Amino acid sequence: MEEHRFVEVPQLKEAGDMEDGRNFRHLPPTYIPMRNSIFYSLAASYAEEVGAHYIIGGHNREDVALFPDTAPAFFQNFQKAIWAGSRLLRGRRTTILRPLQLRSKAEVVSLAAGLGVPLERTWSCYREGRRQCGECEGCRKRVKAFSEAGVRDPLRPT
Repeated sequence: MEEHRFVEVPQLKEAGDMEDGRNFRHLPPTYIPMRNSIFYSLAASYAEEVGAHYIIGGHNREDVALFPDTAPAFFQNFQKAIWAGSRLLRGRRTTILRPLQLRSKAEVVSLAAGLGVPLERTWSCYREGRRQCGECEGCRKRVKAFSEAGVRDPLRPT
């Protein structure tokens, strides 16, 4: 059975939207403090609820430079934390897997294209809208990754 669950977390703010963002001046304005930690906590809660044996993340090796909560040390400790915080996850040995952690963004795009992933259903833009803005950091990195992979981006006009 496939289920899609949407969780709204409106309290999360990007660094650029914070009234006093001086602690985040060295980071992109789209940085959200501890964002991945929050997402993985929600995933662990869901895993406990549905009896999942795995929590799978799609971080690649380039993410670590900007997001410390995608680093191997974070996941080693987070794995211990979810087992300490849940008898069910510990008993099931629910494990966090990150199969893309050693790949670059371009390698991920190449792999996805080779596997027939519907890349037209992927989203990299940090802004809301019907189309990707093409200007934010997420869009710029997407353009670079598709170009380096030699794969046509189905979301960009030709």
